[in-house]
Amino acid sequence: MNVAIIGSGGREHALALAISKSKQLEKLFILPGNPGTGKIGKNVHIDFKYHELIIKFCLDEKVDLVVVGPEIPLIDGLTDKLVSQKLKVFGPSKNAARLEGEKSFAKNLMKEYGIPTAAYEIFDKEDHQKALTYLSKIKYPTVIKADGIAAGKGVVIAENFESASSAIDDCFINSSFGNAGDKVVIEEFMTGLEASIFAITDGTDFILLPAAQDHKRIFDGDKGKNTGGMGAYAPTPFVDEKILHDVSEKIVKPTLRAMQEKGATYSGCLYCGLMLTDEGPKVVEFNCRFGDPETQVVLPLLDGDFLELLYSVASGNLSNNAVRYNGGSSVCVVAASSGYPDSYKIGKNITGIEKVESKSLLVYHAGTKEVAGEILTNGGRVLGVTSVIEENNLTKAKQTVYDAISQINFDGIYYRKDISDKAQIKI
Repeated sequence: MNVAIIGSGGREHALALAISKSKQLEKLFILPGNPGTGKIGKNVHIDFKYHELIIKFCLDEKVDLVVVGPEIPLIDGLTDKLVSQKLKVFGPSKNAARLEGEKSFAKNLMKEYGIPTAAYEIFDKEDHQKALTYLSKIKYPTVIKADGIAAGKGVVIAENFESASSAIDDCFINSSFGNAGDKVVIEEFMTGLEASIFAITDGTDFILLPAAQDHKRIFDGDKGKNTGGMGAYAPTPFVDEKILHDVSEKIVKPTLRAMQEKGATYSGCLYCGLMLTDEGPKVVEFNCRFGDPETQVVLPLLDGDFLELLYSVASGNLSNNAVRYNGGSSVCVVAASSGYPDSYKIGKNITGIEKVESKSLLVYHAGTKEVAGEILTNGGRVLGVTSVIEENNLTKAKQTVYDAISQINFDGIYYRKDISDKAQIKI
């Protein structure tokens, strides 16, 4: 089977590594890929915004399956264009990807179908004053989200009216998130433990992969600005069978049914970002693709044939037994550039990767480039340093990953020191 993965980050590196283990794989292409994926398959320097070039390449190379990694090409309708050319695609249609691309759509859908989520109100740019009036009357903290895609950074947890009104100004006046901030969702602040669960679905049937927990804030103790994700671990010890049952029955099943009834059957990976409240799991957000960095810790914990799973979904007939949890544990720590998620410098030489890579330690490339045989920084989130332990022992997994990341270096390297600590408290 010839497979093309669309994307260039740590998530795509993890997808490539998992797919490369399949005996059904013949050729693996990554468009455009990164220095890490280049060691697994063939990088093809086509940016994911060039849909027609991607289609031509896939047809010319007789690609049997296209796996779309990032959200933007999905939201822009790449799946629809590929499918129109009789290509099989893992990833939802443009209409289905609205679950991530328009937070207001997702919230209204959940309200209509009784899917548990935070209480909310929606305001357009023209409703600036109404939004401020609303903010003057509510309890704090509250959550303010740009309606569109903002690379994981369009969310503000406001502790008081001043910070909330500033967040509204950033969206409506300063256009900090471009058109994505022309509409905002103001949500009730939920308390509890967060978890990320991937539902792999053909639109009707689905399986749930092991639960992970992401760490969005830049600093230890969940302080500072939101990022695209500073680390993750799996499995989460506080997601038990009852919670998984609730997620299946109260969240995934009704969401898939709702999408079918809206004429937007959802096929691919439905990322369920959850808050485990005293009232049960509630949806924080839906994403239309695998989460990053959760993918980096979930996929190494799967035995079986991951490619078979993705191909079965793209063929419209989910293979329920293609993969299974292998009993292990994993912790991913993101090595970021100093200054991220704001301004940062690139082009810094990275050392130590080869020294730590092993069966139990993976280094996913997220924002890197290769120049004259040297690996340099090329983004805010540079590497996903990830331990993979054969036993479910997050204490050991954490020790392994931090021992390794201490041996990797580049000018301005920054990473959180507390990834997976919340799991240790619960064990």
